[in-house]
Amino acid sequence: MKRILIFFAALFSFTTLLAQRSDRKILEDFLSKQKDIAYERIETLKGEPLKYKIKIKQPLDWSDNNKGYFNQQVILTHTGFDNPMLMETQGYQINNARNNELQQILNSNDLNIEHRYFGESIPDSTIFNWKYLTLYNATHDLHHINEIFKKLYKNKWISTGISKGGQTTIYYRYFFPNDVEVSIPYVAPINYTLEDRRIYKFLDKVGTHSCRKKIQDFQIYMLKNENEALKYVKAYSDIKGLTYNYVGSVGSAFEYSILEYPFSFWQWGYSCDSIPSLTDIAQGVDYLINSVDISFFSDQEIKQYAPHYYQAALEMGYYGYNIQPFKKYLNYFTENPSATFTPKEAGTVIYSQELNNHLKNWLDNHANNFIYIYGELDTWSATKVEPTLKTNSIILELPGANHASARVTNMNSMMKDKFSETLFKWIGIKPNFNLLP
Repeated sequence: MKRILIFFAALFSFTTLLAQRSDRKILEDFLSKQKDIAYERIETLKGEPLKYKIKIKQPLDWSDNNKGYFNQQVILTHTGFDNPMLMETQGYQINNARNNELQQILNSNDLNIEHRYFGESIPDSTIFNWKYLTLYNATHDLHHINEIFKKLYKNKWISTGISKGGQTTIYYRYFFPNDVEVSIPYVAPINYTLEDRRIYKFLDKVGTHSCRKKIQDFQIYMLKNENEALKYVKAYSDIKGLTYNYVGSVGSAFEYSILEYPFSFWQWGYSCDSIPSLTDIAQGVDYLINSVDISFFSDQEIKQYAPHYYQAALEMGYYGYNIQPFKKYLNYFTENPSATFTPKEAGTVIYSQELNNHLKNWLDNHANNFIYIYGELDTWSATKVEPTLKTNSIILELPGANHASARVTNMNSMMKDKFSETLFKWIGIKPNFNLLP
């Protein structure tokens, strides 16, 4: 019996290897024939899916191809031509290390798509222009990729993304509602104004009263002892090589981090028990740096995420900081500051709410086949999409979950059943949760 099992295991492995070699030839022949595509195969372990790093030539401005082109990075994971295709719409650069849980439970192919102006998908400096970083252009990039690979992958198509990548998923379906059959955005905020005040209402109610008070008491304690705290913050900044010219000074950056603290606290799921006692300012600074690293407001990180801030300031909207409870303790702010730091080289950026007004109407009335996944305690759930009865879309909000833990793998059995039944009803595919690690 043992010999028979070994034989069949070897036969299966051999058959899989032959199929993979055949798929590799078909796939590489296809990629070689595509205009404006360059690719290289990524070495994987034996038995793992084929993987390719692809660069796709995209117009800088989809309304005028004469403005130049850039190369957009895509990572293709191939499991089989008869399997569904998952489009991962990133909001930033590609994170190659992360395994997508949907790709695993659906055993799907996967197109992991870097967002324009991030990572390796940045236009050459001679043609770089901020004004082409629009959702119109970003979603047309995705549509072009969809058109290319639909020639090869004929099964169901699903789009997904996390956080800003989830926002991209939603905007993509708004501009191209028929490109995929289902969209599954995770923890995706849709902010309808530049300073979406729903954030403040959320922070006033989330968690328990005692925990919210403990958070605010910590903020006030740190602000009351700002001069002493800055000694430690300056030492930390010198060691890390951080500068704060963009926000004005290290003191301004410190106050920004204090105002940001409750947002980050709930977003990333910190425990109220972790808040230190209000007796040691050095301990308080250490805790603050570990929960809201002041480097978030440094020139170095603001520059790194400049494209994100530009998009927020132009048309995606964002949030600000309510300073009313702290006004008498602040040295740098007399009115609510914005959390958006637009790149100075972009010039004056004027926010327009027009796109989001149209988006809201579409989400309320026409956005079908969405499964929105959120975490109950995640601050970004303040601006979540709430599907109306005019669509068939559903929302699954995980109790007690934060921005990082609101995932299918952490759903209870009832939520997983709802997720599975909905997906099967829409596209005839049932996820296999046993494939999750």
